[in-house]
Amino acid sequence: MSTLNGQTALAYAKVWHHVSAKGIPLGRLASNIAITLMGKHKPIFHPAADCGDVVVVTDCENIRISGRKLEQHKYYSHSGRPGKLKEWTMEEMVKKRGYRELLRRAVGGMLPKNRLWDMRMNRLHIYDGPTHPYKANIFRRYNSPILSEIEMLKK
Repeated sequence: MSTLNGQTALAYAKVWHHVSAKGIPLGRLASNIAITLMGKHKPIFHPAADCGDVVVVTDCENIRISGRKLEQHKYYSHSGRPGKLKEWTMEEMVKKRGYRELLRRAVGGMLPKNRLWDMRMNRLHIYDGPTHPYKANIFRRYNSPILSEIEMLKK
């Protein structure tokens, strides 16, 4: 038996990631954020364990939406009562709730629907502008292979 202790505690630690959404397509950004929230980029990933990280997204108003999705893509909501199906286009959703709601719904749709969904979504912090109150928590640049792909898209 080995007497060496590994650095497993570092793998379970929640790392804060900062992502600027400026010029990045909505779906690609959402899928990379979902992978980071689930913890699939870590060697200790398990579907039933909450081992994901915290993600702070800024500049959501500059997110790239391709094609005519602003006019054509629809969001639905139903209260469960007869005749209460509501639908909004992406444009109406932006006017009503901002671009952060588009990203929140896209990421939420890419996460598995289980008991960990709420905890994972609570670790996602989205801001329309370039500033956020978590500068003290993001103490260094973390080289995640998933989120570094986002940085390569900007170039």
